[in-house]
Amino acid sequence: MIKLLSHLSYVAITSPDVEASVDFYTKQVGLLEVDRVGGAVYLRCWGDYYAYSVVVVPGDEPSLQTMAWRTSSREALDEAARRIEEAGVQGEWLDDVPHIGRAYRFTGPWGHSMTLHWDVSKHHDTEGEAASSYPDRPSRRSKVAGAPRQLDHVTIATSDVDAFARWYNEVLGFRIMARTVLDEAPISVFSVLTTNEKSHDLGVVLDGSTRAGRVNHYAFWVDTREELLIAADILGENGYPIEYGPSIHGIGEQNFLYYREPSSLRIELNTGGYRNYVPDWEPNTWKPSQGSNNMYRNSVMPMSMTESFPPADGPSATEEGVPDEIREALLNPYAHQGQG
Repeated sequence: MIKLLSHLSYVAITSPDVEASVDFYTKQVGLLEVDRVGGAVYLRCWGDYYAYSVVVVPGDEPSLQTMAWRTSSREALDEAARRIEEAGVQGEWLDDVPHIGRAYRFTGPWGHSMTLHWDVSKHHDTEGEAASSYPDRPSRRSKVAGAPRQLDHVTIATSDVDAFARWYNEVLGFRIMARTVLDEAPISVFSVLTTNEKSHDLGVVLDGSTRAGRVNHYAFWVDTREELLIAADILGENGYPIEYGPSIHGIGEQNFLYYREPSSLRIELNTGGYRNYVPDWEPNTWKPSQGSNNMYRNSVMPMSMTESFPPADGPSATEEGVPDEIREALLNPYAHQGQG
C-alpha cells in the first residue's frame, strides 16, 4: 500500500456554549482565534503550520464533529476515497471547507466522522505582530505560559478496539503500534495507531455504551516537560482542576496531563515519548499491570477517565456487562501487586 495519510491536521468539536469554550482556549490554553464562519470558530496553536487545528462548532452536547488528516499527496486523497468506498463505506466530496477547499468526508464503521484533504492554507501568521523572528516558525510563541505548540492526537471510543484498529490499518494504512488487554480476561481495552513516526496520532479506547461515534479526548503537544508542569500549575491556579497526571504513559512514553474545557470535553497535554521509524513494526500487547497507562505504576486512574463524549445512552464501558473484578482491574490494575 502506498502511504496515504501524513498526519492529523485538525479536530472539529461541538460545544453547547461556543463563546465559553473559545474564551477558555484563548485565555487559558493559549490558542489563537483566526476565523469565524457560520457560527464555527477556528483556532490554532502558535506552532501549527496550517490555518487552524481546532474548530469549535455549536452543538447541544460536547462531541467530536470530525477528525481530519492531511493526505501525503493529491493522488493519495483520491486513492484513499477509492479504498474507503471499496470497503463498503460511502463518503462525500466537499468543496467549501474553510482554508482547505476540496476534501473527502466519511463516517467509519463505528460512527466516527473523518475528513481527508490535501489542500491547505499554510503559515497563517507570517506578517504583523504575530510573525516570528525565526523563519521556520509559522507564528510567534504564545504569551500564555505552557501554551501548546501544536495539535497532537485524538482518541476515540468504540465497541470493538481490535476490529477498529484492523479496519483503519487495512483500508487507510494506519500503523498499529500497541494494544492493551486486561490481565484478568482477554478483553482489548486500548490501542494506538499512527500515520507517521509518532507513537500515535489516533488512539482507541473500549466503549461499552450503545452510542456510536464517541470521543474520549484530543491532545496538544508542548516542547518540554517543564512547560507541561507550568500549564498544570496555571490551570490549577485559575480554577480548572487537573483530572489525571502529570505522569508518564507506558505505551508511547509521553508525559501526560488531562483536564476539561468548559463543555466538559477532555483535553490531554503531552510531550516526550519515542519516535518509531520501523516500517514492519510488530505491535506489542500490554497488560495494565505492566503500566500501559502509567509507567510508574504508582497511581490509580480516576473513574472519570472512562467517560467519553457525547454522554452515553447507556452504561459506560466499565459498567456494562463487565464483572466487578474486571472493572476493578481496569481502574486499579496494580491493586493485587501493591504499588509494583
